[in-house]
Amino acid sequence: MRETVAGADGGAARAEAPKASPRERLIQAAMELLASSGGAAVSTRQITDLAGVTAPTLYHHFGDKDGLMEAVVARGFEEFMQSEGSIERSGIPVEDVRRLWDVHVQFGITHAQLYMLMFGSSGPSRRPVVVAEAERLLERELTRLAAEGHLAVPPLEAARAILAANIGVTLMLIADATEGDASPADAAEATAANTLSAQTRDAVLRSVLTDPGILDAASAGTPSSRGGQPSYVAAAIALNATLQSSHPDQLSGTEMKLFLEWLHRLSTATPPAGPAEPPRQDR
Repeated sequence: MRETVAGADGGAARAEAPKASPRERLIQAAMELLASSGGAAVSTRQITDLAGVTAPTLYHHFGDKDGLMEAVVARGFEEFMQSEGSIERSGIPVEDVRRLWDVHVQFGITHAQLYMLMFGSSGPSRRPVVVAEAERLLERELTRLAAEGHLAVPPLEAARAILAANIGVTLMLIADATEGDASPADAAEATAANTLSAQTRDAVLRSVLTDPGILDAASAGTPSSRGGQPSYVAAAIALNATLQSSHPDQLSGTEMKLFLEWLHRLSTATPPAGPAEPPRQDR
């Protein structure tokens, strides 16, 4: 029974909950079927039947099934970025990077088929937008580490290494969960304590830090201490990150560009080899 309300002209106007548009119903149907497919292919007929529309409606809004899947990936991308961007930042940047890793893995396991579509289905010549955006988000967190002198490589280089490992571990855990017939909820609960994920995460982080000991300090909730001054490479990376985020006006645009170029050269230079061993003298 529909509820009626009086209109402004004294007539009765029907009030009912707004119904989702055909386009939205198609996206929701595709996402629902993907989530329950267990990796099996989802047909156009299944999607249109669940959405309560005909195939021409799908073609009208998306062109074809591939167009619909691109819209599904875009919707999944929104949810992924919301989950990654929702963590509260702390005063310990390295711990925030760790948490970004864990949130990434948990999203992948709880949205396995969608994650595979987002991260696991692109060809070698195509770099998904979601990868670039996830990399950018991680780079922002790593820039905080660089500004404190904790990063041994430029933030973008570190972000790429960490994200590549993050995606690889997530895809492996999805495969393990599928083979073990574990439910997404059970797998998500085990994510935080997963040895493979935690060990890989910290190993990759140690490879890009000037002092791997800050990981232990972050776990203990204590500020890390760096023995002595950081190397000139770490110092250059820190200054580079600080200048690019603060945009000081003491230097002109040309001067700033040149200075940042020098810092980039310092931060990416190969460390000099140790002193050569003196030649042996025959006696």
